[in-house]
Amino acid sequence: MQDIHSLKNRVAIVTGAARGIGFGIAKSFVDAGAQVVITDLTEEALMEAKTELGDQCHTYVNDVTDKDRHEAFIQQVEEEVGPVSVLVNNAGRHGKKPSFDCSNEEFAAILDTNLHSIFSLTKAALPGMIARGEGSVINISSMSALFGLPEVAAYSSSKTALLGLTRTLAAEYSHSGVRFNCIAPGFIESQMFRAIMDADPAREQKILGRTPMARVGTADEIGHAAAFLASDASRFITGTCLPVDGGASIGF
Repeated sequence: MQDIHSLKNRVAIVTGAARGIGFGIAKSFVDAGAQVVITDLTEEALMEAKTELGDQCHTYVNDVTDKDRHEAFIQQVEEEVGPVSVLVNNAGRHGKKPSFDCSNEEFAAILDTNLHSIFSLTKAALPGMIARGEGSVINISSMSALFGLPEVAAYSSSKTALLGLTRTLAAEYSHSGVRFNCIAPGFIESQMFRAIMDADPAREQKILGRTPMARVGTADEIGHAAAFLASDASRFITGTCLPVDGGASIGF
C-alpha cells in the first residue's frame, strides 16, 4: 500500500535550514524519507545540522540574495543529489523598529531577502519541475502577513507580498503539476525567541494571551505542516496559506 505521506526518492531543498524553522522542516523531510539539501551562510552551522540529520542531508553554503548564482546552484544540486521535487523558501530576514525609523536601504534589503530572492530561486528551480510534471514549492510567510503587527513594516510587507506571489504562481502554473503554497508560522520557540522572552516576561504573557492555544509552537510543528504540503497527501492543494499559529490569526 502506497504511503501518500512518504517523501522517499524525492529531493527537497530547504533554505536557511541550519537551525530554527528551517532545521525543523529539514528534519521532518528526512523522517519522511527525502534526500534533503540544506543551505545556510556558514559551513560550520551546516555541519552541526548534518551531524543531527544524518546521511540523507546534503549541505551547501549559499546566500539566497546572490541571485546570479541561483541557476548554477540548482544545476549543481540536480547533478550531485538528484532532480529537485520540493523547494522550501525559508531563509529570511527580520527587522523590528518603528516603521519610519527604517531607512529606505533597510526596507529594500529585507524585501530583497524575503521576496526578490524567493522569486529568483523559484524561477531557477521551476523549469525542471515542469519538465518532470510535478513539484511542490513551499514559501514560509508569517502571521504578520495575516494581521497587523507594529514595528515590522518591511518584514510584514515582504511576507504579505509573498502570499500574493504564491497565489499568482499557483494560478499560472496550475496545469503544470507544480503546486505552490505558503505556511504562515505564528510564535515559534527558538534560541532567539527564548532570549527575547526571558528578557521581557511580560511580553511573553502578552503573546500567550493572544494565542488561543496558550502556547508557542515548535519548529517541528512547522516541519510537519511542510512535509504534508510536500507530499502526495496534499496533491489537490495549491495556492493556499496554512497558518500554523495556535489559532492566533483567527482571534478568540
